[in-house]
Amino acid sequence: MEKINYQKVLLDIVKEFNTKPTLLLHSCCGPCSTEVINFLSNYFTITIYYYNPNIEPQEEYLKRKKEQIRFIKEYNKEHSNEIKYLECDYENNAFKEATLGLEREKEGGARCPKCFYLRLKKTALKAKEENFDYFGTTLTVSPHKNSMIINKIGEEIAKEIDIKYIYGDFKKNDGYKRSIEYSKIYNLYRQNYCGCLYGKENNNE
Repeated sequence: MEKINYQKVLLDIVKEFNTKPTLLLHSCCGPCSTEVINFLSNYFTITIYYYNPNIEPQEEYLKRKKEQIRFIKEYNKEHSNEIKYLECDYENNAFKEATLGLEREKEGGARCPKCFYLRLKKTALKAKEENFDYFGTTLTVSPHKNSMIINKIGEEIAKEIDIKYIYGDFKKNDGYKRSIEYSKIYNLYRQNYCGCLYGKENNNE
């Protein structure tokens, strides 16, 4: 399969913009959102959608959510681009149902695309409902995530419900490195596992 430079695809799209379209951006966590927000805010009016039913326990989910909201507030104080935040439910049972039978998979295995699909589909549906121009995700900033799989899922969902998806591979051009630097600047909590306990437990076996 031919490898696609999704960051180039993104740049080819945004260079055609005359005004900033609205983007509902799924964020997997505060640290990963930092550089993605900083980059995309040049081209979009961004609203963050923190839909992550995979994160367990709930206390961990709430801790990461709090850090996401804090980063947005502090970032907005320092920049002219105001990033918004859209509230959503936890819905851990939806994750359990979507990944049923895949509990023993290691992180990066067959369970992960199911999780990506769940989170991106929810984001796309909310974007459609709220009349956003685009939806997207911060997931590709992580070197542990397969950008081709994530972008193919986003593309599939976009066609399925008739909404535009913004491609990306935000780890490119030192994007991940800058996200770590931002995390240090804002003193963000950086978790030591993706989110689901299945991956954490199976990767330690």
